[in-house]
This record gives sequence, C-alpha cells and structure tokens, in this order.
Amino acid sequence: MAIEYLGLSEVNGPLVVLEDVKGAFFDEMVEFRMDDGTRKLGRIVEIYEDKAVIQVFEGTESMSLINTHTKLTGHPMEINLSSDILGRTFNGIGQPIDGLGPIISDTKVNVNGLPLNPVTREYPRNYIRTGISAIDGLTTLIRGQKLPIFSGNGLPHDQLAAQIVQQASLGDDTDEQFAIVFAAMGVKYDVAEFFRRTFEESGVSDHVVMYLNLANDPVVERLITPKVALTAAEYLAFERGMHILVILTDITSFAEAMREVSSSKGEIPSRKGYPGYLYSELATLYERAGIVKGGKGSVTQIPILTMPNDDITHPIPDLTGYITEGQIVLDRQLHGQAIYPPINVLPSLSRLMKDGIGEGYTRVDHQDVANQLFSCYAKVGDARALASVIGEDELSPLDKKYLLFGNAFEHEFVGQGPLENRTIIDTLEKGWELLGMLPKEELDRIDTKILDKYYKPTEVKAEV
Repeated sequence: MAIEYLGLSEVNGPLVVLEDVKGAFFDEMVEFRMDDGTRKLGRIVEIYEDKAVIQVFEGTESMSLINTHTKLTGHPMEINLSSDILGRTFNGIGQPIDGLGPIISDTKVNVNGLPLNPVTREYPRNYIRTGISAIDGLTTLIRGQKLPIFSGNGLPHDQLAAQIVQQASLGDDTDEQFAIVFAAMGVKYDVAEFFRRTFEESGVSDHVVMYLNLANDPVVERLITPKVALTAAEYLAFERGMHILVILTDITSFAEAMREVSSSKGEIPSRKGYPGYLYSELATLYERAGIVKGGKGSVTQIPILTMPNDDITHPIPDLTGYITEGQIVLDRQLHGQAIYPPINVLPSLSRLMKDGIGEGYTRVDHQDVANQLFSCYAKVGDARALASVIGEDELSPLDKKYLLFGNAFEHEFVGQGPLENRTIIDTLEKGWELLGMLPKEELDRIDTKILDKYYKPTEVKAEV
C-alpha cells in the first residue's frame, strides 16, 4: 500500500530526511511531488527508528521542507524489460532518451538483483573474440568472466571500449545470440556522443543497449546506472538465452559518487575518503557476471576504471583486483610511443584463460604461444635495462635480437589499427612470426611437437 507524507524534515545535498515514517524498507522507491507539479524519484538508503534518509535522483533543487508531497511506493526500484530494449538508448535510471517511447512490457525487474547461488554457477568456458591480439592472444576473455581494464586519465580507454563493442563476437562458427549492454557513468557529453555515433556508423547499434549517465546528471543517478545495466543484461541472458557482454565505464566515477553521497550522510570514511563498504558495493556489481547451470545465456563483464595518478595500489583498482579474474592494464609509456591499444602485457592477465583456449576452443598451440611471448617479452626488459647501462652496441647478438623482437612485438602484435579486427588465427600466426625472430633453442616454453610444426625462422630486419 502506497503511503503519502507532506513536508520534509531536512534537505542535505542529494539527500532528504523524512520523519514519522511507518512501514518503510531499505531501497524502497519514493516519489516526490512539488507544488509546481514537478515530480522526482528517490530511494531510501538508510532507516533509523522512524526516520528515513532518501536519495533524490534528480537532485534536491526546488524541493521545499513544507510543501513537498512524499509517496512511499512499497516496492524497490524496478524497470520494464523486453527484447525491445536492444538498439535503444536510456538514461542512468533506465528511462528512454532516444525519442522512441517507453518500453511496454509486463515484465518488471528489481534492479538490485539477486545473488547467484554458487552451487548453481557453471564454470566459464569458451572465449569471446574481441579482435584485439593483446587481449585474444595473451589475456583471453572467457564467457562468464569479469575482466577489468585498468586505465589512466588521457589514455584511449574510450576508443578501446568502442572498438570492443564493434568487434566482439562469439566466433565465426556459432549461431548463438550475442548482444552488448554498454553503461557509461559520469561521462562528458562529447564522449557519450562519440560512443553513440561510433555504434551507429559501424552498424552494431541494433544489438547494443546503452545506458548513459552524463557528467551533468545527478551524482546519485550514477550509483544506480550499473545496477540498471546489469539487470537488463541478466534478463537478456537468463530469460532470453543470449550471451551478453557488459561494458561499464567508468567505475572510478561510480566510486567517487559513492564517496560523495557517503560524505553527505556523515559516514566515517575509510581509505582515501571512500566508504568502508566500497569493497562490498563493487563485489555486488562484479559478482553479477556468470553462467547459470541449465541455462543457455551468460553475462560477461568488462569494467573500465581510470586509476587516479596511474596508481594501481589505489583502493578502486586494488579492491577490483581482489574480486575480478585478472586485469588488462593500459600503459602511458606505450601510449607515448603512439602504440594503440597501449596494453602492457606483463602486468595483465586472465585467470580463466587456460580453460577456454586450446584444442576445441581456439587452436592447440594457443597456450604455448602465449607463454612463450610472455617469457620472451620479459627478457626484452632485461636487455633494455642492460643496454641503458653499457650501450646497445656492446650487447651480445642474442640480446640485440631480443631488442628487435621487443620493438616488433609492441608495434606489430600489441599495436594494431582502431578498425583492425583480427581473428584468433591471425593473432597466433603473428605470434609465430615474431617468435621466428629468435633462435629455436630460446623457445623453451613450447612443446617440442608444436614447435616443430609451427616454427619458421623470420628474417630479422636491422630496424623495426
């Protein structure tokens, strides 16, 4: 039963306090109506005895302590869902902003979701092809995985996200349905336009659902945007049997919005001013990825976060690393060399990669090639360090080959065009071409039979 109250006790930033409340519950949706007919939405974020603290999505401007009508709806936040959401664009709280009208459906789903019973989870298998060699070859994305991208301010993570949306697929020989849910939090208008225009021009927008929370939208809305996006993803995956890739950018904006609202509530801050429940809130989002036993669909996540001051020990990337199954790290030094995408492969990893590649999934030599490329590129770092001390001319012939290999690896394997979509075979062949620059006896991470089958010496150029 909906209950209506007149007047507010307190207004503090995006929060209002209502007293003498009966029968309210945490996360309950609230409707506000002002004297001028303006309506706003909020949700209860704290209850103390007969007081309720309510977050207002549209901000508290023009709200009066005396004449504001507050109506408790008796249900948590819900959104209408159907397969018609594909190809549509919504704001941060799930309202259409593409001028195509509301979603008409009998299906209303609670955006807070329900935690998956670990027993009902199925172990992630099969890979999702992104067309990007550094990801597909060395940090393979597996269906049902959560694999974040750690970036920094000014690095091309937006361009990389758009490229993944355009190129991502389940492979060439499958008839399974695939779609993408894209959620942007706190992005500038020109960035949102870049995503929208890129998806339209590339012809992929018909299987993309977009949720856009702009920088000038209310901070509180930012907290609900990823939950709305993941609710849509779960519906398409578990009700419609589709394989869904969810891209969330930027998780740092989400965490900073949480810090701002927490400060308004007067909560005691934890590390760097973030609330103590930052870990559990991030886990609540990330753990909504997975595969349910007996179901056809899957939810795979690529959260993107910008590390403040490029600090990988900052609370946001630090806690994200605990929860997720690996990370893809973008590097400012590679970006400075005009290498795109500037993925630093050494600190990047995919913990589930080993179970979704190889014979029956990609190609039998995939794991060996990845291991050998990692090993050789690590030795490149040693050769470069030595060259900086004694000079490149004084290096041994083998170390000079490693320097050439390192430059070729960065420019030809990691680096690729923003419109270049490589198959997994292209990626593996490129890996073998680079490994051919080194003597066969140096390739000690590859099975002998595979080495004999695929290894071909490559003519080493004097300069790369």
